[in-house]
Amino acid sequence: MKAIILAGGKGTRLRPLSCNTNKVMVPLLNRPFLDHIICYIRKHNICEIILTLGYLPEQIQSYFGDGSKFGVKITYLVEEFPLGSAGAAKNAEGLLNDSFIVLNGDIFTDFNLTDMMAQHRDGNAIATMALTSVDNPTIYGVVETDSQGKVTCFKEKPGWDEITTNMINAGIYILEPEILSYIPSNKFFTFERDIFPAFMGKGQVIYGYPFEAYWTDVGTPELYLKLHHDLLNRLDKSIKFEGESSVHPSAQIEGPAVFGKNCFIGKNVVIKGPAALGPECRIEEGASIEGAILWQKSKVGRGAKLKNCIVASNCYIAEKSEVLDDCVLGNGVVIEEGNTLAQGIRIWPGKSIGANAVSF
Repeated sequence: MKAIILAGGKGTRLRPLSCNTNKVMVPLLNRPFLDHIICYIRKHNICEIILTLGYLPEQIQSYFGDGSKFGVKITYLVEEFPLGSAGAAKNAEGLLNDSFIVLNGDIFTDFNLTDMMAQHRDGNAIATMALTSVDNPTIYGVVETDSQGKVTCFKEKPGWDEITTNMINAGIYILEPEILSYIPSNKFFTFERDIFPAFMGKGQVIYGYPFEAYWTDVGTPELYLKLHHDLLNRLDKSIKFEGESSVHPSAQIEGPAVFGKNCFIGKNVVIKGPAALGPECRIEEGASIEGAILWQKSKVGRGAKLKNCIVASNCYIAEKSEVLDDCVLGNGVVIEEGNTLAQGIRIWPGKSIGANAVSF
């Protein structure tokens, strides 16, 4: 099968991390998020990928090229305007002559895709949809199925009074090429709102594939941070250096933690995992980092404190400053000396925050 990965959106919910970075290129454990998706589907013997792009396409194209370095073949389709999940598949129609997979570019999972493909073939279905359970189904598309696994109802972002199940659309579909004949060309169209409900109204059968493996949407900074913590905690207490770094003997590092190459960890620095530091980060004397994610080339000054926050690339947190729970700094942010960022504050790329400008 070929796989279509939908990577054309602007990632608005992920801002400020996605202001000048395509959402599938944000780092996850120091590798682009899309790299993890490609690795996942390649493990299931899917080696031909169609990437649908829109926002900042050159970031993806320059990094992945033709895909050969990643063990796959990549074809790029750049959309002049958003086409939606179904419209994007229609745009790839000339490349599809067999069953194919569509994956949303902002989900992370490790369920058994090979088993889902087998079920799709055995059921002779025109469409099979991956389903997973969540605690709060109101922010997703809720899907009801009967005892045979056939989808009986869709409810997109229902209220709590409409909830009859916590099973949701997990954003992965296996489809037959004939489904493309129902999609208009060059028009915004989605499977979730336009195709699947109409299919059911015509008596077409869509199967659900429920699974219990790990799954998350990474569309917001909060979910992005949680995914990092979840993956790092799988490493137990291990500490991983991806290349040479300078670590002062007095520094205390408690895993799980991952460090990119050429990091500098100064005297009396304390780092407590789960934490990830990108390449060329510099942590000065007496600084403390706990549960934080840093992208590349960011600097943390003497005595500064980071806790359960996200710091993008080329940021500078000056000495004795604090960036605390759920705060998010975009690329190139400067936090001047003595400043404290309270819970949940987001700073857009390139901004400079003066001393005591934002505090409890």
